[in-house]
Amino acid sequence: MQTKNVGFIGFGFIGKVHAYGYINLPMHYQPLPFRPVLSHVCTSRPETAQAGAELIGAPHAVIDYREITENPDIDIVHICTPNHLHKDAVLSAMAYGKHIYCDKPLTATLPEAEAIAAALPGYTGTAQMTLQNRFFPATMRAKQLIDEGFLGKVLGFRCCYLHAGSADPNAPLKWKLSAAAGGGVIADLASHVLDLMHFLLGDYARLIASTAIAYPERPMLGNPGQKVPVDAEDCVMILARMANGALGHIEATKIATGSEDELRFEIHGSKGALRFNGMDPHHLEVWDQSAPAGPIGGTRGWTQVNCGQRYPEPANGFPSPKATIGWMRGHMACLANFLFDIAAGNPGNPGLAQGVYIQKLIDACRRSARDEVWVEVRN
Repeated sequence: MQTKNVGFIGFGFIGKVHAYGYINLPMHYQPLPFRPVLSHVCTSRPETAQAGAELIGAPHAVIDYREITENPDIDIVHICTPNHLHKDAVLSAMAYGKHIYCDKPLTATLPEAEAIAAALPGYTGTAQMTLQNRFFPATMRAKQLIDEGFLGKVLGFRCCYLHAGSADPNAPLKWKLSAAAGGGVIADLASHVLDLMHFLLGDYARLIASTAIAYPERPMLGNPGQKVPVDAEDCVMILARMANGALGHIEATKIATGSEDELRFEIHGSKGALRFNGMDPHHLEVWDQSAPAGPIGGTRGWTQVNCGQRYPEPANGFPSPKATIGWMRGHMACLANFLFDIAAGNPGNPGLAQGVYIQKLIDACRRSARDEVWVEVRN
């Protein structure tokens, strides 16, 4: 089987998630279109790079991303660094014709994303954003039903991504709550739900957003006795008008006490409705308005569709379509989509252009919250 060498730039939490996908993909997709070889790990310090390389059996540990992006032996580059470090690595990988798998968001700022957009016409590789919530069977089935017209006219929606990690005032200030690093909950969590609603419902027309910072100061990471100012939001509420006319509410927060990793949506239409909760990813809930309401309620009501692990080919059904699906399986399906697009010579979907579009939405949310006005979304 043909092999392709893979390099990871950044190897914190999300780098390990991506590597986990490679290690386990052969169990779920047989055969894969080629054999990925985990070759290089790059981090900012030699000791962490070496530890990451040893963990996944990669022979090379480096501290300069260009030893991956400019390396003729590397075929696939994973961008797993903090957001403000994405742009230069992505542009370098594009210039050297690498296939790119980039964690969301694409960049820290819109001008950085626009620099990548300007380079896209000359890029010949396959590139995909890590937007794994598109790749649960339940969200894939929701997309099919919407495209088939099951909902009729979309009347309204609500979508939220709830975490509780910042509800504790003693939680330290990590880079995801640092504006300088491109952090804040808009980039971290809202990027996922903004993309998911775009995937399901199409383009945005305009939006208005409001943000909150729960605590103006937090303990410094590694030095809890010293307080440092918080300059990136940990909650955002968005009212969005879609191009199809639907009005909806989008929320992303890390101060939802009692929540863990709860991404959920409800979409209401003239002919039916759909709802999903990522804490129960096995099911898509469906309401069919054409079902009879009588006698005594008839058969009208919410139906749980057992989407489970019922992925279409080339997935092989392991461990079982009936087995409860988990968070990591969505990541593996997202990664598999990327690898099969590489083999087919496809540009990648959701690709870097989608990453640019989501960055426009992130920027629109930030400007709206700052100026307290509706903002038109540029396509």
